[in-house]
Amino acid sequence: MVSECEPRGEVRIIPIAAITVENPRERSEKTFRALVDSIGKVGLKKPITVARDDTGSGDTYSLVCGQGRMEAYVALGETHIPAIVVDANEVERLLRSVIENIARRQQRPLELMQDIVVLRDRGCSDIQIAEKTGLSQSYVHEIGELIANGEERLLIAVETGQMPLSVALYITRAEEKDVQKALEAAYASGELRGKKLLEARRLVELRHRHGRKKGATRTKRSGVRMSSAALVRAYRIEAERQQDMIRRAQSTRGSLLFLDAAFQSLLNDENFLTLLRAEGLDSLPRMVVEGLKEPRT
Repeated sequence: MVSECEPRGEVRIIPIAAITVENPRERSEKTFRALVDSIGKVGLKKPITVARDDTGSGDTYSLVCGQGRMEAYVALGETHIPAIVVDANEVERLLRSVIENIARRQQRPLELMQDIVVLRDRGCSDIQIAEKTGLSQSYVHEIGELIANGEERLLIAVETGQMPLSVALYITRAEEKDVQKALEAAYASGELRGKKLLEARRLVELRHRHGRKKGATRTKRSGVRMSSAALVRAYRIEAERQQDMIRRAQSTRGSLLFLDAAFQSLLNDENFLTLLRAEGLDSLPRMVVEGLKEPRT
């Protein structure tokens, strides 16, 4: 897919003060300082992209791509910046901004979700969003379902790898009494194990107690806490898996101790040693000898 943030056109020098950032992004200070240093040393390698703002008075523009480059120019004390002016409406500007951030892998989880919400609100279908951004149609549709249900906690869990999208969808579609079944099914299929299983349980509990949005609190507590027995059951399942691993390890250790004892007994048998010498097998690898010298418990 060719990035729609790489238009062809005449480069103009325009005042930074005339540019409005409609879809601002946050970035790490370290990344920003590196960008400022790079532009300060070698200059701007690629002009920013703007669209003429017909709603403003005079020559005003809306930023399409290049917020970081523009802010770096400001940090360097510049008042004007090279830019390519394109014809683009609000939806097209947002799409190009989303495409740029996806291509550079700069998109934060919630930013991507919010952009999908805005595009949907502007009338874009899931098919159009998928075609323009390079995301799969099923992904856009399923993420859209979580967004429509206000599942901010689940969205963050999916995008940070704490929970598979399939499990998040099952949770949002299920009645609260059936949520535990979703976690048990995810455990059985191997999608959630260990810390991820316990983290998913914690997230589901927070979702039940405080609501679907991160940081939100419910004004009215709905019934009792979400199945404390279910939480204990999740721990029990994981504990049983750990105990099974311990049993296997102990069985293996027992077999090794038996072999070690048998080997020690043979090496103390003079007839066996005579047979080894007769066959020219009277030496052992150093690692085996050192292992036999170690105390056994």
